Amino acid sequence: MRKSSRRSRFDPAGPVTGLFFMALAGLFLADGLADENVLSATTLLPVVLIGLGLVGTVRVLTRSRRRDLR
Repeated sequence: MRKSSRRSRFDPAGPVTGLFFMALAGLFLADGLADENVLSATTLLPVVLIGLGLVGTVRVLTRSRRRDLR
C-alpha cells in the first residue's frame, strides 16, 4: 500500500511520449489529407527514429519515478 504521507512525484515520461505520438499522428494525418507530401520519407524516417530515441531516453531517466506503482 502507498503511504499517505508520501507525495507522488510528477513523471514526465507519459506526457513526452503522448506528445511525440500525437505529433507523429498529426504528421501522418496531414500527409494523408494533403495532395502532396508534407515530409518526404527521407526526412520522416530520421524524425521518427530521433523521436523514439528521445522518448526512450526520457523513460529510462525517469524510471525511478515509476518504480513504486503498487
